Amino acid sequence: MMEYDKLISGAAAGMRPSGIRKFFDIAAEMKDCISLGVGEPDFKTPWAIREAGIASLEKGRTWYTSNAGLKELREEICRYLRRRFGLEYTADETLVTVGGSEAIDLCIRSLVNPGDEVIIPEPCFVCYEPITTLTGGVAVPIALQAADKFKLTADQLRAAITPKTKLLVLPFPNNPTGGIMTREELEPIARVLRETDVIVLSDEIYAELTYGDVRHCSIAALPGMKERTVVVNGFSKAYAMTGWRLGYACGPKPVIDVMTKVHQSAIMCAPTTSQYAAVTALKNCDADIERMRQEYDARRRFLVARLNKLGLTCFEPEGAFYAFPSIAATGMTSDAFATGLLNSQRVAVVPGTAFGATGEGHVRISYAYSLNHLAEALRRIELYLKELGVRA
Repeated sequence: MMEYDKLISGAAAGMRPSGIRKFFDIAAEMKDCISLGVGEPDFKTPWAIREAGIASLEKGRTWYTSNAGLKELREEICRYLRRRFGLEYTADETLVTVGGSEAIDLCIRSLVNPGDEVIIPEPCFVCYEPITTLTGGVAVPIALQAADKFKLTADQLRAAITPKTKLLVLPFPNNPTGGIMTREELEPIARVLRETDVIVLSDEIYAELTYGDVRHCSIAALPGMKERTVVVNGFSKAYAMTGWRLGYACGPKPVIDVMTKVHQSAIMCAPTTSQYAAVTALKNCDADIERMRQEYDARRRFLVARLNKLGLTCFEPEGAFYAFPSIAATGMTSDAFATGLLNSQRVAVVPGTAFGATGEGHVRISYAYSLNHLAEALRRIELYLKELGVRA
């Protein structure tokens, strides 16, 4: 009889399962359930991109690309980053990956030695801490505050840095809070970092999805920061290309070279069809980005206004496509609220604790859904709050 408990890696066995998927999987089995849980655009990939993918197949382009990705795509990524965000990279400083998630994994594995500390502002996307732990690193969470609009402050960062600090994860625009960091807010962070050897993993997958007059600023665009930053981005959110599984990382060539070496052994290369399609996305689809961004903005304003009216206090998210309302008015834990809402009204939201302990007292609601979908979900949430005796 095999004793698998003794054979499986302790680090892998100890990984926390995704709290996002837990509720999504339950909702998928429920009849007439409305899910507000998964961060996936409800738009179809723009036709020009799909057509480019089809054309690549018709031409028989079904071979491996270079490990780093098609040179044409890497060059187009560099032109895109220059045009949209003022970032200057070369193809040799660019690696094409299987989604932004692989780029995050590669960055952490390529930089972190056992015992190195990785500062992770929370609440945040679920993968940073488990990848750090699997690598032998030590995750150091920083609790972001609703009073600060879930932004990282220089004082918080300075207090968290120790001689063992290797990496800072900068997850903005933020999943799950929708918080952003403006150039003025990044400057004090950069001043702290320029006094250290700490590298930044800047996860900018939602860079195109910011609202209002202030557009996204990458910390890599600030003086002295390009040399100490790995920028991670991809095509899933801005171009509605989640299933194409394509992302990229740009950064100092010595770091990108090592990331490419790990990628070569683990993956070989990103999907060829997706890479050819992505060239068209970067060249021709700025207007599609704007169209989707405007629709998300309308949904955002509708959702946040209704949540506040219902008594679920919600600060205004300025990026991504998530709201992170407080459920303090109910007196419940995040998990109890989400479970009760699912069982009572068949509406799936994600407990804030899925994104770290600091998410307690909140739930994540995605507005990557139609206004009709959101309206019906909010109607059911109102019914649930009435059941609980909560009055706006």
